[in-house]
Amino acid sequence: MKQIEKRPGSVPFDPHYDPMKARGLGPNSDYAPTYWIGSAGPLPEDDGPVTGDLDADVVVIGSGYTGLSTAIHLAKMHGIKAIVLEANGVAYGCSTRNGGQAQISSGRLKRSQWIKRWGLDVAKGMHAEIVEGFDLFRGLIRDHDIACEPQDGGHYYIAHKASMMPTLKSESALLNDTFGYGSRMLDRDELHETVARDMEAHGAMWEPDGVGVHAAKLAFGYLRVARELGATVHTDSPVQGWEMKDGVHHLRTPGGTVRARRVAVATAAYAPRTLHPRLKDRLMPIMSNSLVTRVLTDDELAAVGIQKRSPLTDTRTLRHYYRLLPDNRLQIGSRAAITGRDASNPAHLKALREGMARKFPALRDIDLDYSWWGWVDVSHDMMPRITGLPDLPGAFYALGYGGNGVMYSAMAGRRMAQMVAGEAVPDLPIFNCELPHEGWKTPFRRLGQWGLYHLYHFQDERK
Repeated sequence: MKQIEKRPGSVPFDPHYDPMKARGLGPNSDYAPTYWIGSAGPLPEDDGPVTGDLDADVVVIGSGYTGLSTAIHLAKMHGIKAIVLEANGVAYGCSTRNGGQAQISSGRLKRSQWIKRWGLDVAKGMHAEIVEGFDLFRGLIRDHDIACEPQDGGHYYIAHKASMMPTLKSESALLNDTFGYGSRMLDRDELHETVARDMEAHGAMWEPDGVGVHAAKLAFGYLRVARELGATVHTDSPVQGWEMKDGVHHLRTPGGTVRARRVAVATAAYAPRTLHPRLKDRLMPIMSNSLVTRVLTDDELAAVGIQKRSPLTDTRTLRHYYRLLPDNRLQIGSRAAITGRDASNPAHLKALREGMARKFPALRDIDLDYSWWGWVDVSHDMMPRITGLPDLPGAFYALGYGGNGVMYSAMAGRRMAQMVAGEAVPDLPIFNCELPHEGWKTPFRRLGQWGLYHLYHFQDERK
């Protein structure tokens, strides 16, 4: 495997970190050994650790896509120059460990499930919000010259077995007829001829909105924009204590206490359970692993036949997400271990390699350049929330994308900035409504997760 650049004065990356077990991360940890960090070039400049007590109008906790988007929109829309606190390096967590796939979604639910849960009118409002969010995402990249190698060509939702085609056809018809969204179906022959020679595929649904990006270059671009607009981003400054005194939030870091009347939390799955009691157990961290091959030869490129470099996702519950990268490496990811302790078990990488080989037999024994894993912030009801905390004045959070945050995190940051500034947001169920709280049950849900993974695998692979 290729090596990544080490952070100055860093401690080794802990591959077994588990947000359900550990009190917190860092500071000074190396990044996960991802393709994105390995190919992003020199690590970007930031504002270094907190080195004394500070006062701020707004503090943002977390410097991933959501936190940096919040800082950008606080400055652009409201003239507020936020202080961003990051436990390790910029975008240390989800934002540099994902698959770089921007899709027309936010949480885990489909449009048909929105209708079942909230009714048609609310579902249409949600769809409009997600479409506007994609426009915002594209606009940030375009207007600020963020060199994240965008590969714009739509998203292909690929039926990995014949029995999934009717479901895709039904969802496509719903998108077109009810939401006025121009999806379309491809049969196996058209998919192989024009998109990818995925040997499992029986066809696909194409959605017009789907962009592949370089995950780290996107995050580092957001960092540049936020700092140009006046935000300061303090790395290696984990929040180790949070108290409310006389209406002011006191956030204790190793280098000093930062005081602010308003705090926006954007930590995804990487917040310790001790960050604040009001945030504890709002999420179920789920692990995802990913690999990137060496550069494919011309014969291998012909064999896989990938002609579209935008996102590809299969219809498994334990889904595979994959695409051909601009430098002709293949990236593929899927769900993995349940606990951090089991993360480096070779069985998980073997299973992912086997999943790749079923799709592209020519790559069965190909050498890999990168392999990594990371935690996904799955909410207990499969949808994100951007909200204030009624009994903690001036505190807000945006969490729970369930693996679909690359695109919508830009809009979530904008919405959280609006809330922080006291501005109204759309009346939709993901706003101003807290994530379900599982309390003491959360650690025990992993027992159920183990059983569900076995059931999902059986269902996914059954003909």
